[in-house]
Amino acid sequence: QVQLVESGGGLVRPGGSLGLSCAASGNIFGIDVMGWYRHAPGKQREVVAVIFHGDTINYTDAVKGRFTISRDDANNVLYLEMNSLKPEDTAVYYCYAHRRTPNTNYWGRGTQVTVSL
Repeated sequence: QVQLVESGGGLVRPGGSLGLSCAASGNIFGIDVMGWYRHAPGKQREVVAVIFHGDTINYTDAVKGRFTISRDDANNVLYLEMNSLKPEDTAVYYCYAHRRTPNTNYWGRGTQVTVSL
């Protein structure tokens, strides 16, 4: 099992910045993908950014140039730096991890990010 615990959400004004962290614990051997998803009210959950084993990174178009995903392998922490935040970034942000063998997805409980005046 893998446990993922997010932190760092909150309320921020448009144009502001916020950083999220995800601490991974448990049996993290074999995790090949980690990333961030978000779920806004009335919308489907969508991928925000993922980082693959080997350090390939993908971002959804809506956050390119504003968000940066990174990880600290020594401490098993995943980060998401969010800049130039917009009201449409408001959502619950979830940390995600995937193990290839056996094929297993892990999710954190989520952290709320609200972008508003």
